[in-house]
Amino acid sequence: MSEVQILSPRPSLDYRARAVRAVIQRVDSSRVTVRGNEISRTGRGLLVLLGVERGDREAEADQILDKMINLRIFEDSDGKMNLSLKDIGGELQVVSQFTLLADCRKGRRPSFTDAADPGEARRLYEYFVKKAEERIGRVGKGEFQSAMKVELVNDGPVTILLDTGMKKDRNG
Repeated sequence: MSEVQILSPRPSLDYRARAVRAVIQRVDSSRVTVRGNEISRTGRGLLVLLGVERGDREAEADQILDKMINLRIFEDSDGKMNLSLKDIGGELQVVSQFTLLADCRKGRRPSFTDAADPGEARRLYEYFVKKAEERIGRVGKGEFQSAMKVELVNDGPVTILLDTGMKKDRNG
């Protein structure tokens, strides 16, 4: 099983075949609305934008969930990032976002051929939310395949990209 890594902008990274991709943001609060109606609101915790790639499995979803809820990115009493979402009893807001799988290397229009088809993406997204609820309690979520307005108060700001399909190229 591959290991989740926190990415930094290094040219020596290359992609593996499967990659659940998540942008996590440390937030004081977040809110999702659809067609002007609020469907979800959370307090202190993480806003997660989740992208599912073709061929992703539950193992990748479990792995990235474990990493994000245990990642020590909340400040302790000394002001150091030393506490996890679990440590602070924080909340998750999970929003499906296939555009995280955009390939912009050619032309001016992003290609989304690496994104999972909607049925498979929905299944893995719902699996991820269910597992998150089992592990930390209440989880806010977006509405799959809907145009959403996502509001947040970013704390820090702290924004991190997690990806199960990245590895360091040992030759570069």
